[in-house]
Amino acid sequence: MANVSDILKRDMNLFLNDLDGECKISDTSSDINLVADFTEYNPLHNGHFHCMKTAKHHFPDSLFVAVVPGLFERSGRGIPYILPRQHRAEIAISVGADIVVEGPPMGVMGSGQYSLCLCKMFQALNTSHIPRGYKKVEGIDEILRRINMGHHVAPKPYRIVDKTTGETLLKGKLEEDNYVITSFANSLSKIGFDFKDKFLFVERIEGVSGTLIRQSILEDNFSGVLDMMPEKTVEVLKQAIKDEDIIYGIRDVESILDTANNFTFNQLSALNLFNDKLAQNIMDNRPFDNLTELKESILHGFSTHFKERIISILENPIEKNSVSEYIDRYPSNIRILGYKNEECLERFKQKINNENISLFMG
Repeated sequence: MANVSDILKRDMNLFLNDLDGECKISDTSSDINLVADFTEYNPLHNGHFHCMKTAKHHFPDSLFVAVVPGLFERSGRGIPYILPRQHRAEIAISVGADIVVEGPPMGVMGSGQYSLCLCKMFQALNTSHIPRGYKKVEGIDEILRRINMGHHVAPKPYRIVDKTTGETLLKGKLEEDNYVITSFANSLSKIGFDFKDKFLFVERIEGVSGTLIRQSILEDNFSGVLDMMPEKTVEVLKQAIKDEDIIYGIRDVESILDTANNFTFNQLSALNLFNDKLAQNIMDNRPFDNLTELKESILHGFSTHFKERIISILENPIEKNSVSEYIDRYPSNIRILGYKNEECLERFKQKINNENISLFMG
């Protein structure tokens, strides 16, 4: 049975150890091609599987590495994952990944912060190609073309710009998957990673809904979504339900309320994603007896998922300064969550530009 409190305490220790580490860069001249994909696999469905299969078809002799967010088990929306990362890695390896490495802690960071960490991971992996799913919408083709030209494409409020040429490529907002691509390209440009012709954009397939899958898991009824997932995903999910390893929606409520009710103003305002106004608002409305009361006191942010991320920060109180230092050092340690065989592991070690490698013992 998964104990969320124990998971979070373990992961805080891992975070602090990473914070003390240094990224030991080692130049490699390996001619091994490495295809790296970043995705939450929450859970791994046919859309993810299609992207993986497409990449393996285009680059059959390459090492396929899945970068799966790990620490604190909170998604980009700030919400607990369905499965702990060791289970998500198990599914990924079983359907075709050669190596699964732990990505940055998404749920306790802002989107720009974890995007920057992801890019630094891709740099450390010495990545040859990056497959990425996208949704076909008006204007996206030109954006993707500019990215594969190596241009510095960046999302701005209500528009997408090509900073290399100074042009506005699209007015308005992009949907989540497409927005992530532009944010990623922006961060890659910032760290000086040459991504010209490295992206493989894969159009999303129809008939798959992560939201419906997650709802079916809460209801323990897979009948309506079985055709949306590989058999291995369904097998692992059913076993996780039986073993009570599903962590979706489960919070360490005691720790959250303790932080909200007992931290001083200075302690709250120093937390990542916090500002003085939010800290004061929590101070003015406490004490809180439950999460509902607490959520009602959290001011709305720019992101739709801002409140859940704030809850995750209260659950895992990490200061802004610590996050900044963590990003500067990232990845101080590359943790391997799973690997296909010893040969793949050895090829992986020959390819990457970081001497600090460890196996995750979950």
